[in-house]
Amino acid sequence: MSAGTIYGLGLGPGDPELMTVRADRLLRGARHVAFFRKAGRKGQARQIVEGMIPESAVEFPMEYPVTTEIPVSDPEYNRLLSEFYEESAAHLRALAVAGEDVVVLCEGDPFFYGSFMHLYTRLIEDVPVEVVPAITGMSAAWTATGTPITWGDDILTVLTGTLPQEVLTQRIKDTDALVIMKIGRNIDKVRRALQEAGKYDAAWLVEFAAMPGQTVQRLADAADKVTPYFSIIVVHGQGRRP
Repeated sequence: MSAGTIYGLGLGPGDPELMTVRADRLLRGARHVAFFRKAGRKGQARQIVEGMIPESAVEFPMEYPVTTEIPVSDPEYNRLLSEFYEESAAHLRALAVAGEDVVVLCEGDPFFYGSFMHLYTRLIEDVPVEVVPAITGMSAAWTATGTPITWGDDILTVLTGTLPQEVLTQRIKDTDALVIMKIGRNIDKVRRALQEAGKYDAAWLVEFAAMPGQTVQRLADAADKVTPYFSIIVVHGQGRRP
């Protein structure tokens, strides 16, 4: 019996119409569909494809044992997640060894800050794994601002809000165009870094890019509101142009 294939299926930023033709085809023909979610939630990836999964498909929700309950610097955080990824990979591996194809739903692009990467590294040596790339959330975010993100020779830097403030500040100073992801509870630190780097007034906050409820505003106009998980900060480059 030939082994089945595990597909890391990039769904794009949130609008099903932004999925690739290949992703749509694989999903609509799937027999097994796996997806990540927080315990007690439906899961954003699963929500995106509502109505697109065959009724006969077997769904496998993979529930994170921890999200923001403890800091990422705590060794227990890594231990819990490592155990979770090992168990999830074992389930998918068993299906593939039995000859079953499995579609794993991935928000954005599977290889860009995605949970699927942790399954990929645990599976790629054992069973066939294919990645279906997709539009990233940051691409949807800068498109939502209505302004190009880079011009000419602009350097684009992508940062995560989880970095130390001094690192954020220096990286922000050193770049032309900027995307900051994973903001959430790091918003105050990110604000300070942008202010220290002299780019606070040029920053835009995009929430729920390409999803229902999308908002676009200057970060300075967002006052002290706490940003949701699906938020991205964008600073546009101003480089060479004809």
